[in-house]
Amino acid sequence: MRFTPQFLDELRARLSVSEVVGKRVKLKKAGREWKGLSPFQQEKTPSFYVNDQKGFYHDFSSGKHGDIIAFVMETDGLPFAEAVERLASMAGLPLPAVTPDAARQEQRRRSLHDVMDLAAKFFAETLASRVGAKARGYLADRAISPATQLQFRLGYASPDRFALKEHLGKLGVSVDDMVETGLLVGGNDIPVPYDRFRDRVMFPITDLRGRVIAFGGRALEKDVPAKYLNSPETPLFHKGDNLYNHQTARAAAHNGSALIVVEGYVDVIAMVTAGFAGSVAPLGTALTENQLALLWKMADEPILCFDGDRAGQKAAYRAADLALPFLAPGKSLRFALLPEGQDPDDLVRSGGRGAMEEVIAAARPLADVLWSRELEGGNFATPERRAALEARIKELSNGIRDEVVRRYYRQDLAERLQRTFAPETGRGGYAGRGNFRPGQGGRPFQPRGGGQANRFGGQGFRGASGPTPLPSGPYQAASPQLATSPIMKGQRSAISRREALILQCLINHPWLLHEHLEEVAALELAHPEAHKLRAGIIAAFANDHHHSPDPGEQAEKMRADIEKGGFSQLLQRVENGITTQAVWGAREGAARDDVLSTWHQLVALHRQWHSLLRELKDAELALGEDPSEANLAWLRDVKARIGEVDGTEALIEGFGELSGRLQKSV
Repeated sequence: MRFTPQFLDELRARLSVSEVVGKRVKLKKAGREWKGLSPFQQEKTPSFYVNDQKGFYHDFSSGKHGDIIAFVMETDGLPFAEAVERLASMAGLPLPAVTPDAARQEQRRRSLHDVMDLAAKFFAETLASRVGAKARGYLADRAISPATQLQFRLGYASPDRFALKEHLGKLGVSVDDMVETGLLVGGNDIPVPYDRFRDRVMFPITDLRGRVIAFGGRALEKDVPAKYLNSPETPLFHKGDNLYNHQTARAAAHNGSALIVVEGYVDVIAMVTAGFAGSVAPLGTALTENQLALLWKMADEPILCFDGDRAGQKAAYRAADLALPFLAPGKSLRFALLPEGQDPDDLVRSGGRGAMEEVIAAARPLADVLWSRELEGGNFATPERRAALEARIKELSNGIRDEVVRRYYRQDLAERLQRTFAPETGRGGYAGRGNFRPGQGGRPFQPRGGGQANRFGGQGFRGASGPTPLPSGPYQAASPQLATSPIMKGQRSAISRREALILQCLINHPWLLHEHLEEVAALELAHPEAHKLRAGIIAAFANDHHHSPDPGEQAEKMRADIEKGGFSQLLQRVENGITTQAVWGAREGAARDDVLSTWHQLVALHRQWHSLLRELKDAELALGEDPSEANLAWLRDVKARIGEVDGTEALIEGFGELSGRLQKSV
């Protein structure tokens, strides 16, 4: 680990939050804090607060929260290491010395970067020379202007077998370095190493610092084995861990541009030229897990844009399957298919930016793509076939690791099933269910073409009138009557008791937010309405009432602000979610020590519960893959620990008025 906790603490100690934030935000003193307009979204009333004593900022308008490192990462779009290096430079703090081995490796990488940069310059010079006339003609045919060629540092590798080798050799670069960077083909069975790239238009691939780490070469002759040839794996380059145009796209996405994934180098260049600066491409492979992680660091919902043929459709399905296990709240994908027979370069050249904007605007959510695939070409006329479809859909949703996202996917897909196979008007009973045909509303995922918008499965199904459909999601009712009963409605909408108690603590004791604001902002809350109410509580805390010395007055003003903010019904649901009045510390009027004790216990149990749920999911997956005694024992152990947490929570709830503690402490 390069940056130790001690180094990071020293960095935070040397730079106040207001000093770092003040370079981007105009701050004014507000009591013990500073405040200003949010740097993350436009607003007229300041809701962005900085606390130097506690070392963090909090933006009430967007919910963003963190220290100086998080602020630089968020505002400048930098990875952690680069943000730390920039702050260290600002603070005049020398970076930690690296081990001798690490220093040698870093020096080695620098020298290899120099070799790659020399190669890129040579290819660019060759493109501009007499030898590069054919390559310039190819680029002109693709509408890639000389200015764009310079922007992307495009080049040309001549047909000569040793042109690059001889050029770099004259500059003092060793053959070993050329082989190690993948510029030469060498090996025990090759007595004389030779240039890997010959008679190809060259596309330099750079890292996030703009350093050349690899090349992609496009052949100019038709009869070569590989139309595109990429650098091999090297100490600088791992193709599954990088993206073409990554550095530029990251800055563009940070500034609000859509992040669009296309298939090739020329497609990226065409998109950027047309004004889509946030465009990237994988490097000669299908999208990988690591590339997906890179995309989600830049944008919550990247748009994958595929060619409008059968191969493009299959690529979309592969990407959907890849992403499914890694979905998280707010993190997903959208999919856009081009008109059949066209790639982004073709479409931009023929239809301009407007044609591509139409395709991007028609991008569909991941859930639509999955649903479309399952219905595509299917015949669901029998109960058995519909049952098989439901089983496949359930298996798909089971692959989602995040518990909350998995629950919502199950609900969404179940609702699609109900809409698709619901009885038709006038048929009576369930006669309509056997008459489903994909062409009647479940069209497959198709490319745009012929003036028609993209169509995905799940769009345009006929609504059914007739018997009340049964509810979907985690709770299933046995009959339509039970489905509409208050019991089932309450069951589906209830906030958990623990989350309700946490929120009640904050409402009745707003002073907790002075010391625990960061903790409150970071808490995992499963119920979406709990999320909303927490946001309302934090927003109310931004008002002047939290400076009142009287805890009772704080609570009254907090409750009034929440009701003014339209949270009255949520407040009622929180109170309904608390099934006992014996949690003394959450109630109004409790002594400060009692409140703090209750708060710490609730938060500790809440974190432990979520941690155990994640472990339970891992244990279940492990047992499914390997039904061994060890995995079975692991699963039983996790369930036992969950039971212990439940028991501890029950103990806390019983420690209330009947014990006499409340009366003694208030």
